[in-house]
Amino acid sequence: MALTGSCMCGAIAYKSDSDAAITALCHCIDCQKWTGGAFTSNAVVAEGDFSVTKGIAFNQFSLPGSPKQYDVTGASGKINHHFFCGDCGSSLYTRLDVMPGNIIIKAGGLDNGKASLDNKINVEFYCRDRVSYLQAAEGAKQEHLFG
Repeated sequence: MALTGSCMCGAIAYKSDSDAAITALCHCIDCQKWTGGAFTSNAVVAEGDFSVTKGIAFNQFSLPGSPKQYDVTGASGKINHHFFCGDCGSSLYTRLDVMPGNIIIKAGGLDNGKASLDNKINVEFYCRDRVSYLQAAEGAKQEHLFG
């Protein structure tokens, strides 16, 4: 089953031809700052199955309706490539140099109620940075750091 999603303003849409191979919550400080929330919820898909269907993918010219990119060095020492809508600011997806060949879709942008990730979280990363008012997701592997 395909996953589809978009930004808040609808300028950018995307799809994955496969379901998430991994569903994950990340509590790292970078993800907290990236979203303005306590964590990110993520659907990890194969890069070859992912495409931007509206807007211009991996654009370097910042045209209206195209994903903008912000790169940051993660705790792993490798680059995290964050993609977001330049018009409304919605977080869309991430490519992590530490996870080559994968796209990490930010689940909040998924269509058809899929933001819940079907209530199945496989793993939580950076649990050491989890805010104190949250508990571990039931059944999810708990990782102190990444991997």
